[in-house]
Amino acid sequence: MGAVPQKRYTLEEYFELDNSSEERFEYFDGEVFEMSGVSPNHAELEGNAITLLKPILAPRGCKIYTADLRIFVPELPPFRYADLTALCGTPVFEEVNGVQCLTNPSLIVEILSSSTEAFDRGEKFRGYKSIPSFNVYLLISQDKRLVTKYVKQSEKFWLQSEYMDGEVLEIELLDCELSIDALYQGINFE
Repeated sequence: MGAVPQKRYTLEEYFELDNSSEERFEYFDGEVFEMSGVSPNHAELEGNAITLLKPILAPRGCKIYTADLRIFVPELPPFRYADLTALCGTPVFEEVNGVQCLTNPSLIVEILSSSTEAFDRGEKFRGYKSIPSFNVYLLISQDKRLVTKYVKQSEKFWLQSEYMDGEVLEIELLDCELSIDALYQGINFE
C-alpha cells in the first residue's frame, strides 16, 4: 500500500480523488493510500481463493466479491477494500458519495504483504469489527503457507487459529472448507 504524496486530505478531497481516478485509494485519518500493484503471489492467491470458494458458495445463493468492491466500515469511514468478501443471503448496499458499498459481509479475506500486514492485523481489523454481520476474518500469507482465521465469538472475543501445509480450514459460517494445499497451488516462495 503506497502513500500518495504527503498531505492531509479531507473526506471531500478523498472522494474527489477516488471518483476521478482509475486507481483505487483508501482513506485513513486524513491519509490516502493507493491500493494497486499486487505481487504475482498475491494475484495467484486471490485467484485460487475465488476458484475454490465460488463453486461451493454460488449454488447455495452465496456471493463472493473481489477486491474492487467497497465495504462500508462504520468505524473507519468512508469505506475499505478487502481482497475478498463473501456472504450468504441478500447483499445490502449503502451509497456513500455516489458509490455502492457493501454493508453486510460475513467473511473478509486479506492477503498479507510486508507493507500491509500490520495494518490488516491491527487498525483495519478493529475497523472491520464494527460491521455487525462480519464474523470470519482470513489473513493469507503470501510469503509462506500460513492462513490465520479469526472467528467472532462475541462482541469482544475472537477465536484465532492457524492453518498450514496439509490442513483444511473450515469456514463454519459459510458451511465450506478450504484446503491449504489447494489455496497455495502454484505459489513460488523463492
